[in-house]
Order: sequence, then structure tokens, then C-alpha cells
Amino acid sequence: MKNLKNSIGTRLFIIAFLTLVLLIPSFLIQDLISERENRRDSVVDEISEKWGDEQTITGPVISVPYKYYYKSDDRAEQTIRYAHFLPENLNIKGSIIPEVRYRGIYKVIVYNSILSISGNFPSIDLGGFNVPSEDFLLEEALVSIGISDMTGIKEFVNINLSNKEYLANPGIEINDVLESGISISPDLEAGKEYHFDLELNLNGSSGLLFSPVGKQTNVQLSSGWSNPSFTGNFLPIDREVNESGFNAKWNVLHLNRNFPQQWLGPNLEVSNVTFGVDLLLSVDEYQKTMRTAKYAIMFISLTFLTFFMIELLSKKIIHPLQYLLIGFALLIFYTLLLSITEYLVFGLAYLIASAAIIVLITVYSYSVLSDKLKTGIICGTLSILYGYLYILLQMQDYALLLGSVGLFVVLAIVMYLTRNINWFEIMSSQSQDTAGAKST
Repeated sequence: MKNLKNSIGTRLFIIAFLTLVLLIPSFLIQDLISERENRRDSVVDEISEKWGDEQTITGPVISVPYKYYYKSDDRAEQTIRYAHFLPENLNIKGSIIPEVRYRGIYKVIVYNSILSISGNFPSIDLGGFNVPSEDFLLEEALVSIGISDMTGIKEFVNINLSNKEYLANPGIEINDVLESGISISPDLEAGKEYHFDLELNLNGSSGLLFSPVGKQTNVQLSSGWSNPSFTGNFLPIDREVNESGFNAKWNVLHLNRNFPQQWLGPNLEVSNVTFGVDLLLSVDEYQKTMRTAKYAIMFISLTFLTFFMIELLSKKIIHPLQYLLIGFALLIFYTLLLSITEYLVFGLAYLIASAAIIVLITVYSYSVLSDKLKTGIICGTLSILYGYLYILLQMQDYALLLGSVGLFVVLAIVMYLTRNINWFEIMSSQSQDTAGAKST
């Protein structure tokens, strides 16, 4: 024990060892944060499954079957394949009515959307393919509209195609382009242009996306949700966001995407090119808490360094068990923050958790050090650390820069405070004290 008190090297080794040991519970805390986040995500998925998931609207698409001949075992075989045609103009105008649903402490953003879809198909040119015109089965053509989650459809869908109205059927008979949606079997004629319009009453969660299948695709959306995120392959050409909601307009040309207006066979790329809007809740508190927990090693190291500097400059020895208790207090901050953010906004939760830990460590430090000045230094150091971390979390784009500058400043302060310390003299005197103690 006397060697522990007198040897700076031994005390430094013990402090470093305790810092590494405390990393184990810090990793367990990060696992706990991930577990709570996964629990939240499962609740979101459960509600979305019943209400309607994120919706992606694709189409309409005309699919015309044709006879395809091939050889098999020296015999001529026949199968049915499809030619697909996209609209020349696609106009979508809609409103999104958002609603927040709660399940316990978790909340999910859901919506109901009313979409008016209109446009036209150019005349169907069957001569544009290397297929005899008589092999096309135009009377069996389909017009399909992709809807990613059929659970969200709230009303029957009537599709008006050149003044003829058709009641849409559920499901897509072929999966060349679309995997889920509705379709009709109209009477089509080659060389004739077709106009279409329909309305969709659709429930969904989180976001609403569209695929730009028109030669020119125009989309207008409005909503009372004031926290949108415009996402996908294309951004709006015009948008307005304020406290009362948002309005956004997109204009996408067929030249902006990597698939043609008509083709033979499968092409799943159509559904992969999308744009639209996500309805965001407040910033993900679990992600912020996880980012905070990743600074645990820095907090433990700098706090222990502060106590060690007080030891060094004041000749006051702090027991390793006391270091361990202080380290546990620093770790409890993250569990406090995690639990409080599930009920309050992150900023207020951070203030409560950090204030509780600062008060706890400050009071404990005073009982150990019995010195108001040294206790004040501990309190000030912790306040600066927690305040600096909060600023770091808010300025994500500059986190690396601010973190590097902060560590530089800390190192500079430590170097300044220890600039006049003669380490060889301290080590030598402590060695002599140790040797004298042994001889006696």
C-alpha cells in the first residue's frame, strides 16, 4: 500500500487499467441503447403493418403479351412474354394528412393521402420491336399501377381510360416490372392514344415515394406536416416549408433516368428509381444517445486525468476504489440519458442527466478532497466537458474539427500545468522514500 501511495508510475498504471476495465460496461450500455432502438423499430413495424407501410407508387404501365418462340430439344416451343409501355405524361397531385400514433412510450407517424393521377399514353407502336405484329395479343393487355403496400388502400379504385371506366382488380398478374399493385384488362387498339385518370385514397407510414415512369413526370404534394425530408433520386424543383406544413413540386424527364419508354421482358429498375418525401418525427433520440455513449472513453480519461493532476499538485492521494466509483458515476450518465430521452426531448434529458452526475461527483469529491477550490475545479471541468459534448452533438458536420480542437486544448492545458514539474526528481524522491520505508 505504501508503494501504491508513493509510486506515480504504479498509480498511473492502475488509473489506466481502471479506464480500460470501465470500457466493458460502456460497451454494454451501447448494446442496451441498440436494444431499445430495436424495440422501438419493432413497434413501428407492427403499427405500419396494420395501417400501411411506406408507400411507393409506380405507373401506370401498359403490358402487352406476345408469343415468343424458342427451340428445346430440337423442337419449337412457345411461351408468353410481355412488351411494356410507359406514359408520355404523368401528373400526380396529392395531399398528405399526417397523424401521430402511440404505442406505450413509442410514437409513429402515419398518414392518409389523397392522390389524383392523370396523364396519357402515346399510340401503342407494336412495330417498334423485332416481333411480328400478329404475335401480339393486344386483347389481353393489362394496365397496372404499382402500390408497394396494398394494406393501405382505403377505397375502391376506378380507372378512367379514354372515357371508359374500369374497376381495378387487386394484384399484378406479371412481375416483369411491378411486384405489388392493382390492374385492369381494358380493350386496347394499336395506334391509338389513351388518356387516363384515377384517384387513390391511400394510408401509409413515414414516407410517400413515386417512380418517374412518364416521359415527363410532374408531382405536386402538400401537407400540414412541418418536418419533411425530401428524399430519393430527385429533389423538388420548388418547395416551401413552414410551421403550417409544406408544398413541393417535382418535374422529372425520361432523360433523367436509366430505363426507356418501352421495352420487352423484365425491367425491375423502374421500381428502384424513386423520389418523394419522408415525414420525420423529432431527431432520433437513440442515435444521439449512441453518439454520446461513444465518447465514454474520453470522459472517463479526462475526468481521471483531472483527479490525477489534483493528486500530483496537491500531494493528496485518491484510492483506486474511489476512482472506480467516479467511473461508475460517469457511466450511469448514459443510462440516465437513455431512460429520460424516452419521455422527454433530448436537450432537456441531457441537462437533467448531466446535472445529476455533476452534482453527484462534486459532492463526492468534496468528501474525498475536503477542499472547496479543488472541488470547484472538478465541478468546472465536468461542466465544461458535458457542455462541450452537447455542442459537439448539435454540430454534427463539425464534430471531427471541434473534437480535435478540444483534445488539443486539453493537452495544451495539461502541458502548461505540468511544465515546471521535475518528474525525475519526483520519481527519485519517491524511490528514496520507498527504500527508506523498507529499511526501517
